[in-house]
Amino acid sequence: MAMENYTTVHEFIFLGFTDLPNLQIPLFAFFLMVYIITVTGNVGMILLIRMCSQLHTPMYFLSNLSFVDLCYSSVVTPKILLDMIVKKRNISLTGCALQMWFFCLFLATECFLLAVMAYDRYKAISNPLLYTFIMSQRLCTKLAIIPYLVGMLNATTHTTLSFQLTFCHGNIINHFFCDIPAVISLSCSDTQLNKGVLFGLSCTLGIVSTSIIVVSYTYIVLAILRIRSNEGRRKAFSTCSTHLTTVSIFYGTLFFTYVRPSSFSTVDEDKIISMFYTVVIPMLNPLIYSLRNQDVKEAMRKLTMAKFQTK
Repeated sequence: MAMENYTTVHEFIFLGFTDLPNLQIPLFAFFLMVYIITVTGNVGMILLIRMCSQLHTPMYFLSNLSFVDLCYSSVVTPKILLDMIVKKRNISLTGCALQMWFFCLFLATECFLLAVMAYDRYKAISNPLLYTFIMSQRLCTKLAIIPYLVGMLNATTHTTLSFQLTFCHGNIINHFFCDIPAVISLSCSDTQLNKGVLFGLSCTLGIVSTSIIVVSYTYIVLAILRIRSNEGRRKAFSTCSTHLTTVSIFYGTLFFTYVRPSSFSTVDEDKIISMFYTVVIPMLNPLIYSLRNQDVKEAMRKLTMAKFQTK
């Protein structure tokens, strides 16, 4: 039997969003603006939490979320900006593997970090007087480590499986980053295992993290209903509203991307949805928390007043 000739792939080339010259400058300006806001917002949130002692315990997980969002966006956005100003949008095989690994790491980490934050909100509302005792710094650290471990497992599994494949269907990725489906579509190997693991692991991680959130909020609602005063109920709902907003946006786009059948999607739709959760959501999270969270707003107000008083 004659052996097939395969071309060894040393690099991939992204097609990006569009090749139309008149759209390159507006898109570059948009992504640059979003990335600047993302970096400023998330770094600002981390510094605010560190500088204000009253935020150390209740906002411990928010600080981690800001860190993950910052890293998560930085894995993809700088490369998008670079590709818009160079002629050849290439990335080495090693660079693609690293981008995929870090992307999968921070994606899964954020999923479970949001689940941990739901549990944290449950403890804050159900046991407000004992909250700081129950959610000690030691327990918070342990709970924060778990999402990173899950993220490392997710990243290592997908990246190892993806780059054990043989690539012979060209080296052009019809995407703007090394997303798993876009990369494995270039392989001439059997990718059924990859697709099965992608679907299965995405569903498993999604179901587990979503279940934690649903159970936590079920207990939160029951705890709120036991509060007699309307003002107390309003404050309790306000405490959870920012987290629920973040969860709804993030999980909605992820499930729409990775769980729905591929026959119901197009490449252009996938690019737009991917752009939303890789670029836009990391920018929205610090804005949502800074505008809707009373503790954060109060800390910002006190910090601003203290700076004016020292002048």
